[in-house]
Amino acid sequence: MDHINCTGVGAFESLYSGVGMRSILHCTEGPTSDASTPPIVLLNQLSLCIAIGTSQSSDGFHNTRKGSFHFPALVGPLHTHPCFLVSSLQAGSGPRYQVTNWPLHFLFLVSAGLGHELFYITCLPSIHWSLDPFLCRRLVNMWTLVMYVGQVTKDVLKLPRPLSPPVVKLETRVDAEYGLPSTHAMAATAISFTVLLSAPSRLQFQFEVGLLIALTLSSLVCLSRLYTGMHSVLDVLCGALLSALILALTFPYWEAFDRLQLTSGASPVAALLLPLLLGYTYPRVERYSTTRGDTATILGAGAGCSVGYWANERLGLTFEPRGPLPAPLPALTPGALARGAARFLVGVAALLATRQAAKASSLRALYAWYGVRGGDRATGAAAARRREIEVPYKFFTYTAVGLVNAVLVNRVFVLLGLL
Repeated sequence: MDHINCTGVGAFESLYSGVGMRSILHCTEGPTSDASTPPIVLLNQLSLCIAIGTSQSSDGFHNTRKGSFHFPALVGPLHTHPCFLVSSLQAGSGPRYQVTNWPLHFLFLVSAGLGHELFYITCLPSIHWSLDPFLCRRLVNMWTLVMYVGQVTKDVLKLPRPLSPPVVKLETRVDAEYGLPSTHAMAATAISFTVLLSAPSRLQFQFEVGLLIALTLSSLVCLSRLYTGMHSVLDVLCGALLSALILALTFPYWEAFDRLQLTSGASPVAALLLPLLLGYTYPRVERYSTTRGDTATILGAGAGCSVGYWANERLGLTFEPRGPLPAPLPALTPGALARGAARFLVGVAALLATRQAAKASSLRALYAWYGVRGGDRATGAAAARRREIEVPYKFFTYTAVGLVNAVLVNRVFVLLGLL
């Protein structure tokens, strides 16, 4: 019987064969593949052939021995090294897999999590609370721009994600979204290199070390999208390159935008109205996916932070480092670590509470306005997917989160003696 790919981990053995990577998953029998491959999938296959120098048979498929595996995210899998995964695909029961290397498995799952909402609402604000609000502002600005471009590009191009089977997908929430470009790859590239390019004027550090960290983090996130079966090589490469292009084109104007954002009287109005307009004019797609709602979330967070930073500048309390710049990195003493942990816990609690309160109040108001019976869970869930409800409720919710992060949280830290 023909055998097919069971998870994304095959990519790493393909790229690093001979290095001695231990197996993560082990592959067993699976169903045969259909040779009628769509053109876009063949393009994905070609991208893999170019990337790792592997050829494929004329029908786009390889028949392999029991225990072999293939690269993910392709309808026509490519043969690589045997006995790397164990996974079973049984008709009607869905894909099953067995993890045999938990450290690497968790490494790539955690890396994939660096592109999810939980990371954005917890770790990114920590840069504001414990390092430098200037860096957080730059980071949020570029993250918002890059993610909006990536999300729109997905729904304009409408290129599919890898099919399952043959791929085992370790995530399900965003499976209905289109695939190219990978916005995880875009976000990871934007976050890592925006901080790297902005930090030298603010903090004393060795640039080569920062570059290594930026490359490592962005690479881990990119590779994790292959491991989880959510993207092809082409998706990830296009995402990283598109993000790098946006950074390169906008970098000369970062300083000018900073001044405009903080000093212009029109800044808060533009920061609220322009993203809201972009949310309402988001491209329509044939089927519902989380892309539009996630985009409204990103635009709302960016708008709230922008207004908050403008307000801080007007109030004369920006919480930026005092003294000559670049400043030395904070010393990691036990007291500093304890205060940092306390700031993290208090700050995250404040943002999560804000998110919950803003979400509940905005949905309640919108349900009342549009005559939706919010008490019925199924009806409420269906209504929350409607454009006229989804865009404003997510935008308002995360505008509130961005405002609280930029304006209120550090002031609470001062009252508690944590800053």
